[in-house]
Parts: sequence; structure tokens; C-alpha cells
Amino acid sequence: MSAPLRIAIVAGEASGDILGARLLAELKQRFPDLQAEGIGGELMQAEGFHSLFPMERLSVMGLTEVLGRLPELLGIRRRLVQRWRLAPPDLVIGIDAPDFTLRLERKLHDVGINTVHYVSPSVWAWRRKRVEGIKRSTDLMLTLFPFEADFYRDNQQRVAFVGHPLADQFPLEPDTQAAREALGVAEDACVIALLPGSRGGEVGRLALPFLQAARLLHSRRPTVEFLIPAANQARFDSLQTLIQTQFTDLPVRLVLKQSDRVMTASNAILIASGTATLEALFCKKPMVVAYKMAPLTYRIISSMVKSRWISLPNLLAQATLVPEVLQDDVTPERLCNELEHWLSDPVACQQLTETYTQIHQSLRGGASQRAADAVEALLRDKQVVL
Repeated sequence: MSAPLRIAIVAGEASGDILGARLLAELKQRFPDLQAEGIGGELMQAEGFHSLFPMERLSVMGLTEVLGRLPELLGIRRRLVQRWRLAPPDLVIGIDAPDFTLRLERKLHDVGINTVHYVSPSVWAWRRKRVEGIKRSTDLMLTLFPFEADFYRDNQQRVAFVGHPLADQFPLEPDTQAAREALGVAEDACVIALLPGSRGGEVGRLALPFLQAARLLHSRRPTVEFLIPAANQARFDSLQTLIQTQFTDLPVRLVLKQSDRVMTASNAILIASGTATLEALFCKKPMVVAYKMAPLTYRIISSMVKSRWISLPNLLAQATLVPEVLQDDVTPERLCNELEHWLSDPVACQQLTETYTQIHQSLRGGASQRAADAVEALLRDKQVVL
């Protein structure tokens, strides 16, 4: 190329910053003069990325919060569109945050700018007609999971399955003994990890039934112990208050962060549905997946969901590997009974571990390198690079 490759990237939250930074590092090896700007966090900026707005301004969860920030979000998107229409980059990459990035991609794609979307929204699970909008918005979809790529191929969208970066961070055989030593847990202890979520709303709905289930399990198995990794100081403080006011009789210990280590040290996990279930799979632990939403939200979403499963282990296996307990079924008795099944059936646990390992292997292999390969192939097809 006679001029440096110019790309724009928009990442909306911490996980996107990680993906963006690793992709930038790979692309810089192929294009040493690469220039990149947009919205990203500290990790992307450490790779020489110029962030035009603080990434935190896009990190909004919940309908009420989004509505309150809507004028600001629309203003940011409008300014990005104006900037890149006036000085078009060679490529625009939206990372996750689909409500923001896909609409941005569409406006830029309409004027002939090449676009990529990294991390598929759950279009395969609900509101499947969104795929038509995605096809009009992006030249290439990069997916973390193989079942997502199959969906896009069936819908004639250019796609590349790249794998999940977390799969390379976790060893295929977790070191439970080392995790227990680091946490001060006895080698022969029976430990249940409780992960009621990382967001305030999740913890508010799940922490109480999780701890009630722990109390019931402890009444049946008095030697069992419990560990809770709090995602941040705010979650730690709220959980500590709950435990100190209602569960002083329970052998439960709070740990700030260290969720990977806590899961690795455990015998089984009670966990909120989300990315953490994938980490639990990589830790090779039996789990019970639970989730609760506001009643109205649940009624609306459940009427639109087409997928049989919500948890990543089951979706990746396309089978019911682990129990999913949702909404009104999230009771102490049900959660306790599901945990007891895993504690009582070592053969089932061993079979589960074998399946986990097969899935883990399928997601390994350098996701960022595969993503960079797919981006480079697109640029060559579009004759941006030779």
C-alpha cells in the first residue's frame, strides 16, 4: 500500500476493549503503519489506538438507563458518522454493543465504507429477522462460536468463526489443587462456588435465592463450604451486607474478583447465565445455571426467543449438559436439588468433564489471529490491500 491502512473501531465495554486490543496487535504485525481510531479503552489505547470518546460513555445497561442517555449516545454516533464520511477509513469494525455499532455500521456501509462486526448478537436465538439488517450493515461477521457461524452461512452472510479468546487463557486441565492453596481451601473440602452475576440487577435478583439454596444444602451436607467471588467492590459490599444480616450461620466466604480461581477450586457451581458459564466450562466444573428478569421483561423476551437453551454450555453442545433454572423456578429447593445431583453422581460429572474438554478444544487456536486473517482476506477481496 502507498498509504498506511486506516481503520476505525468502536468497542462499547471492557470485553470489547480486550478483543479490540488483541485484534489490533495482530493487525499491526501485518500492517506496521496501521492507524486506528474510534472508541476504545485502555488496552486498545496501549496498542496505539486513538479514542475519540471515553469508552465508558457507551457502557449502558437496561432500558431506563439507555433512555436517560439516549441524546448523548445519538450525538456520539452522529459525530462519528460525520467524521468518517468526511475522511473515510479503509475499514470500520464494530465490536459487540450491537444496538450502537450495527446502526453505525449501516450508515457507513451505505456510503461505501467496508464494515466488520465482531461478536454476533443473539440473532440466532430471538428476533431472527434482524439478520437482514445485519446483512445490509456489514461485509463480514466474526463469531466466537461455531453455531453462530452456521446460522449466518445459512442466511448468506459472509462470516468467519474465530473461536473465543478465553479458550486460550484457560488450560485444558485446570489445577484445582493450586487454586485451593491460593484461596486457603483444604484439599479435601467440598466447595460450592456461588456466582449470582456481575451486574447490580442480577445480584439483586439472584443472591438471595442462591444463599438460601446454600443454607438448605448445608443443612443436608454440614461439611460443605461456599465461596462467592464478587465482580467488583460495589458487588462485594452489597453481598457482604446481605450475608452479615441474614446468613451469619452459613460457612460462606466472599472473595473480591478471582472468579476463575474460585470456580477452579470448587466441586460444583451455582451460576447466573452469561459469559461466566463459559469460564465455568473451561474450569471443567459441573454447574447449575439460573436466571431471573423483571416479570414484564421476561414475558416479552420469552415470547420472542427461538432457542431451546440460554446457557453457553448447552448452546455449544446443542444438548442439555447442565440444568437451566429460570424465573419462577429459581427457588432454594430447586437449586439445592440440582446441586445435590452433581455432588451425588461422580460418573455424570466425569462424562460432563469429557464433553467440556471437547468443546474447549474446539474454541482454542488463536481467536485474534483468526479474526485478523478474516479481516485481511476481506481487505484483499475489496482491493484495499494487495
